[in-house]
Amino acid sequence: MLPESVPRALGLSDVAARAGVSHQTVSRVVNGHPNVAPSTRERVQRAIAELGYRPNAAARALVTGSTRTLGLVTSHINQYGPAQTLLGLEKAARAAGYSLSVAVLDEDSEVAMREAVDRFVAQSVDAVIALSTYGQAVEALRRFESPVPLIAVQVGRDEARPTVWVDQEVGAALATRHLLELGHRTVHHVTGPTDSMEARGRLVGWRSELLAAGAPVPEVVCGDWWPQSGHDAGRELVARMQHGVGPEVTAVFVANDQMALGLLNALHDAGLSVPGDISVVGFDDVPEAGYFTPPLTTVRQDFAELGRRGVQLVLARLSGQAAEAEPVLPRLVVRSTTGPVHPRG
Repeated sequence: MLPESVPRALGLSDVAARAGVSHQTVSRVVNGHPNVAPSTRERVQRAIAELGYRPNAAARALVTGSTRTLGLVTSHINQYGPAQTLLGLEKAARAAGYSLSVAVLDEDSEVAMREAVDRFVAQSVDAVIALSTYGQAVEALRRFESPVPLIAVQVGRDEARPTVWVDQEVGAALATRHLLELGHRTVHHVTGPTDSMEARGRLVGWRSELLAAGAPVPEVVCGDWWPQSGHDAGRELVARMQHGVGPEVTAVFVANDQMALGLLNALHDAGLSVPGDISVVGFDDVPEAGYFTPPLTTVRQDFAELGRRGVQLVLARLSGQAAEAEPVLPRLVVRSTTGPVHPRG
């Protein structure tokens, strides 16, 4: 017997008594069964609201075979892209009536990815979403066999696995083409980490656009997504300008906005004006991009749409549909860091 100070949890029978219907009718309403008269459904829902009843998730899972939970395996959550993708997925899952359980990998290895997926399967999630664009973790997804639907996010098109992604190559091509159309003979590139699939996609899009235009392809400068590496890259490009190494530096496509911030600072320190001496384009369109000095031209990724399509693909798989998502297309946001090439005296 419970002590008097401990309230008894509300049950289906309490809702049934308030609504004047059977226990089974309340169960059908709670579990989304279609065969309930609209007026009865409304009466039950009103009783639920009046009592403040919350369904028992474990009991409902036994009845429906669904926990209404999705597992998300991710890494590098301290970076803007993964963090925003997580938020987009969580919002879309919540709108669809699902909760999102998150596991953050300590390392981008096949073992870590497999262990995280296995833990979610043991927890009886309805599906697993894998958001990792680095190294072995991505390669492992192509070999996984999972007893629940497994959806990959931001790894590009994959014939072996349902995926949703922003087309990084298209975004990089937009940035590069914009600079070429302003009259720049070529575009230099500051890359992201070599083990990042997003960085590789942006590198491919940049190079392909230059080759298609018949423009020289300069040696890239490697970064790591963070402002310090962008600052270092800016100093290297300034040194190339001073020593006449390679094609003339008049335009730079930087693989993300945080590195672009560091690069802008390095150009300022060197006494160069943007876009007077050098035009700069970033990638991501972070909230601060419009407030850089000068405001940054960049490529915007629609993370909310990415999350919506990811959850749509999950729901399609859960219902047995063989749906495939089209890539989310990025768009160029032109601000004040790009302009026509100016001949140097």
